[in-house]
Amino acid sequence: MTMQPSTSGNRTIAWPSVITVISAAILIGAEVFGAAFAGGWALAILLGLDDVAAHILQAVLFGIGVLIMIAFIRAAQRVEPFTRRA
Repeated sequence: MTMQPSTSGNRTIAWPSVITVISAAILIGAEVFGAAFAGGWALAILLGLDDVAAHILQAVLFGIGVLIMIAFIRAAQRVEPFTRRA
């Protein structure tokens, strides 16, 4: 039986990469969630929906925004890794 080296040994956090991804996520998140709120409101008026339906539409678009943000952070982490070998 042979000992295999650990794949997680001696890793450090790459703070510049983490800060870059978080900063971009805040900026893009503000745009995505603002568009979800405004888009839900605009579509509700366009479709003649009442307040409850407007809030449901906004919640659905907000949920889509969450999925977009998760996809963004996963893709950004591939480009800017959060850890590096020491």
